[in-house]
Parts: sequence; C-alpha cells; structure tokens
Amino acid sequence: MARGNGDLTAGETPGADGSVTSGPEVRSRPEQPYVFLRRTVRMDGFAAIADRLPELAAWLAARDVQADGAPFFRYNSLHLDGESEVEAGIPVAALPEPEGDVGVALLPAGRYAVVTHTGPPDLLPDTEAALRDWARAEGLDWDMREVDGVEHWGCRLEVLRTDPRAHPDPAHWQTDLAFRLADTGLADRGPAGMGLTDTG
Repeated sequence: MARGNGDLTAGETPGADGSVTSGPEVRSRPEQPYVFLRRTVRMDGFAAIADRLPELAAWLAARDVQADGAPFFRYNSLHLDGESEVEAGIPVAALPEPEGDVGVALLPAGRYAVVTHTGPPDLLPDTEAALRDWARAEGLDWDMREVDGVEHWGCRLEVLRTDPRAHPDPAHWQTDLAFRLADTGLADRGPAGMGLTDTG
C-alpha cells in the first residue's frame, strides 16, 4: 500500500549515457481538460501517433483555442510486445466541442509519481524502469491493472516539456513521466494530504 510519505525527492541522477533524471517525487495534480487524438500502435510504430501532435495543435489554433500546458502522450493501455492504446493530447483551459477524430476528456486528479528525464526519448525506458523500482521500494501502488500481459492505466503520461523546433538537440529534451497512483483515502483528497506537492 502507498504510504503517502510526502515529497519523495531523490535529486538529480546522471546516467552513463549522458541523460539526467530529476526526481522522482509524488505530486498532487488537479483535474485537467484536454483534447486528443487516439490510436492503437505498436512501440516500433509509435510515430503513427507521435506525428499527429502538430495536427492537433493546428486544430486548436484554427479554433483560437489556447493550449494550457505542455503536450503529452497518454497510455490507456501498454503492451510492450503488442498493441497499445495511446493518445496524443494537449491541455486546454476549457473543453471545446469534439470534432471528427479529435476527442475531449479530463485527466483525473490525484497523486502521481513523477520523474523528469533529460535526454533522447529512446532512453526513456531506463528512466521508467528506475521510476518503477523507486515506487516499489517506497511501497507505492499504481492506478493500473494488468490483464493477460497488458497494463491498463488510470492515467500514465509522458509530458513533452521541450519544443524540438526551438531545441533540436535531443540531449536537451525534457520529458516528465507522470504515473497516477492508486487511491488510498485521506492522502488523496488534495493538497491537505500529508506533504503532497501541489502542482495546481
């Protein structure tokens, strides 16, 4: 069971490959409206959803809807050796009307285990493995269930903090991994819970 033991920070950890990991820690996140495009992909064909983020940004711009945060990928299901359901999403302040392939939804409020990865995206699996190991050592439970080898997540995000058009060198790209934790009662009721970092 999760212990809700506050701001669980491990500082910055340099990798042998030149990447840098900041965190991990537990953060309290508020509910967040967003727009998305969804696709079922294999990991070796991830570009099929990743390459649609500019399309989604253009859809918002054409309707004068401002982004309210960094774009992200949300993994509704994850199967490393098979197909995963992934959304390319952009946060907004208020939900517009959905249209065609563009859907609207809310990222759920709650406690998230978060770590910031600085470096190329192909090194993210190492950062994710470290986050999972840390959560296991801290006794934290994921908002996730596994069925037949497929992980079904309440909310599992890769938040893209860096615009590659402004910073073309992947060594400087920052990505937050934010995985929602299972609800445990009083500690999940918001910033009043023991020692949670409020990102709202």
